[in-house]
Amino acid sequence: MRQKVLGVFVGRRKTAVARLVIRPGTGRVLINNTPLELFGNEIIRSKISVPLHLAPDFWKTHDFIVKVRGGGPMAIADAVASAIARGLASVKETFRQTILDYDRTLLSGDPRQAEPKKPNRRSARRFKQKSYR
Repeated sequence: MRQKVLGVFVGRRKTAVARLVIRPGTGRVLINNTPLELFGNEIIRSKISVPLHLAPDFWKTHDFIVKVRGGGPMAIADAVASAIARGLASVKETFRQTILDYDRTLLSGDPRQAEPKKPNRRSARRFKQKSYR
């Protein structure tokens, strides 16, 4: 028998895209089938768990299953945190206000992207050095 799904939510940061499914459960957080306790380093885990700590009563009674693709470690952490925050905000209006008071970018996202590399250059802004003598 399939469990009731409360929703599918998306979080993005740079090129990382996180898709989150919230189900009733025991408070497990799985990121690419890896428990949160084993995922990344301490900084990444703390960044991901910020929205969870803003709604502890809800977090302990639901499972969060996240699939992430693309980006680096910190972009992945931001994308997962954003997806969790959006999921919590859609469940209850008080969670939404709590998240907005804590950090607005968890819900609104961060539009910054890496600047593309230009032709005949080594990077986006780097020019070839010149010496005139």
